[in-house]
Amino acid sequence: MGKELPILPASAQPAQAASTEKFLYSRVFCQKENSPPLRLLLEFLKSRGQLPITPPEVDEAALDEWAWVQVSLGYDKARKPIHVFCFRDRGTYKEAFEQDRDQFLEVLTAHDNLEASLVAETLRRSRFVLTTRMDQADITDEGYDFNGWILEFYQENCNGIVEVDDQGFFSPKGELIVDLAPMSEEE
Repeated sequence: MGKELPILPASAQPAQAASTEKFLYSRVFCQKENSPPLRLLLEFLKSRGQLPITPPEVDEAALDEWAWVQVSLGYDKARKPIHVFCFRDRGTYKEAFEQDRDQFLEVLTAHDNLEASLVAETLRRSRFVLTTRMDQADITDEGYDFNGWILEFYQENCNGIVEVDDQGFFSPKGELIVDLAPMSEEE
């Protein structure tokens, strides 16, 4: 159904190094039916002073495709790119979408407050989830900012709600509204 855009390869790594990578995931659960074409995201990033680096083999026509599935976007040539995935409520990756959504709906049942109820309702109405993946050992402050602009684009343009692993769900104003941070042993 969707087009897979090439993933920009990280520099050659020994096999053992790949198994020790730790990734940070963030998501935007979106209620709009279709994801905007990647070209609109790239234009948005540029308008915010960012210089997104796309894989050299990206077909220009693919940037105008709404049914894209994955792409790597770099923010610094010396750093690993941020991997961006889009899973929809229909098509090839429907199961991945449902698994992600249902996992968070289950987590939200432990929270007995209005904010969690509103977030759960937004997740139930979502049509696709935009997921970003960053290598925690390689990301810089600029990378976190770049990722934040990606999340903001989808939140604003697709009626979405942002979730960041080990943090929680955020309001459109950037305020933490459902805390999903792991409990420390002292608590």
